[in-house]
Amino acid sequence: MNMLYDSDSFVVVHMEPHAGDIDVQMQDGVGLVARAKDTAPAPHPALERHGFEIVDKRSGKEVYLDGSWAELFQQQIAAWRAHTPTQEEVEDTLDRYAELAQNPVVMH
Repeated sequence: MNMLYDSDSFVVVHMEPHAGDIDVQMQDGVGLVARAKDTAPAPHPALERHGFEIVDKRSGKEVYLDGSWAELFQQQIAAWRAHTPTQEEVEDTLDRYAELAQNPVVMH
C-alpha cells in the first residue's frame, strides 16, 4: 500500500498485490523456480491485482478502482509524471473519479 496523494480534499492510495507468498529458489544452479512459501491460508485475503483507493474527505466516501479503471488511472498518473500538474488540475481529475464514490469511509 503506497499513499500517492494527500490533500485537504482527497487521499489516493495504490494497493498492490501481496508478493510475499512466493519464494524463489535456485534449482540445481540452473534456473529459478517459484514455489508457494506456505500452504496455510492467509489471515487476510490477498489482492489478485493492483488498484487505487480514492477517498473524498469532503463527502466521507471512497471509491476503489481496479481492472480497466485502475489501468486508466495509472495512465493518468503517468501523464502527471510527464507533465507536472497544478494541484487544481489534480483535484479536478480526482473530483471526476470521486463522482463514482458511493461507499462511506468506515475506518481509515
